[in-house]
Amino acid sequence: MCSTVYYGMTFGRVGSSVGEIRFASTGVPGLEEMLEGRGIPKGYNVVVMGSPGAGKTTLALQFLNHGCGKGENGVYVSLDEKPMNIVRNMKRVGLDLDAHIAEKRLSIVDSSPIRSLPGEVRVGALSIGKRDFSLAALITAIKTHVQDIDAERLVIDPLTSFFLQFPREHERRTAFMDLLEGITPLGCTTLLLTELRMSGLHRQYQFEEYISEGVILMMRYQTSAGVVQAIRIEKMRGVSHDVEAHPYKFTPNGIVVFPTEKVL
Repeated sequence: MCSTVYYGMTFGRVGSSVGEIRFASTGVPGLEEMLEGRGIPKGYNVVVMGSPGAGKTTLALQFLNHGCGKGENGVYVSLDEKPMNIVRNMKRVGLDLDAHIAEKRLSIVDSSPIRSLPGEVRVGALSIGKRDFSLAALITAIKTHVQDIDAERLVIDPLTSFFLQFPREHERRTAFMDLLEGITPLGCTTLLLTELRMSGLHRQYQFEEYISEGVILMMRYQTSAGVVQAIRIEKMRGVSHDVEAHPYKFTPNGIVVFPTEKVL
């Protein structure tokens, strides 16, 4: 199974020493240079935040597709979009996932039905509220698919749909912590996609940013030349990362970041 990271300490696979940090390359040209040229520490839970259309899903599937090519299987958990739509849309940005899916290197999990369960679910003699059952069912589904293909990479997209079950912020925070507690023992390098509710230097930070081990922001800036899309590594524990915002664009082969250019 995958290595597990607790607060920067890595408990690796056979052959790796305790405390050794290993890295998962992202597969996104230019992003690696912003992360010591090595990528994301394996086993980290990293939140990717951005507005609709910023490319969060594209970046995440690039990450999984790249991992499959390196022998690091991946699981993509969709909380709102059907797998067939995801596969079709990724072909339009140069990511053909069919071979990886057919050869069981990549599993795309449709977890949207979890949200349509009845308000109260009976499990044996117990009656469980829909929200608690949904979280338990989601964690169980993730564990099953990760173990089935011995996945090392995981994406959950989007957290926004997950949070809709919890109207109060303290409930969302607790649910997010419970989700991380459930998936962290799997040891996968995980990207958790969610909306960026505010942008700008003086924005109010979201609770996901404090709890996760890494945060990647995908933002839009208004410049004299027009609107520019930029990516920034806000947080990556234990990694000397670039904190500047750098432009990126969509290409026929996915997202490309320009780490030597800055957003003016």
